[in-house]
Amino acid sequence: MPATIDIDIQDRLWLARLRTARAVCRRAAQAAVHEAPRRPKTAAVLAIALAGDAAVRALNRDFRHKDKPTNVLSFPADARATLPGQPRFLGDIVLARQTVAREARAQRKRFADHLAHLVVHGTLHLLGYDHEVEAQAQRMETLEVRILAGLGVADPYA
Repeated sequence: MPATIDIDIQDRLWLARLRTARAVCRRAAQAAVHEAPRRPKTAAVLAIALAGDAAVRALNRDFRHKDKPTNVLSFPADARATLPGQPRFLGDIVLARQTVAREARAQRKRFADHLAHLVVHGTLHLLGYDHEVEAQAQRMETLEVRILAGLGVADPYA
């Protein structure tokens, strides 16, 4: 079942860097929701904000107590808050343009491919996946690689 994905461009330079940023995000999030074994059994909704480093740094400081920008933050919603018969709100993903661009350059990856990877990664967090311990990290990375392959994106961990 397709998910509804709301994309908020908070930093207009995302579109200057990648005109298709919305489409990349939408396609990556849809693939993650569709392919994940923990996918919702009902219609799902999630929001993606394409922001800058300053906004992500503030969120990272306020919610994770780390005063620095990061590439992606995920804020899972409480599944119990969904009303019967309503789409399940999965949560919010926020990406930092400058950090994503810097990482893509440093790792010699296409910007669009790195963005797709981070959206898949963030969506999997919304679905309950994590990488706090090695076994969880391995399971999540394997799933990311499989989903990205379906999108035509090379293994980001290779």
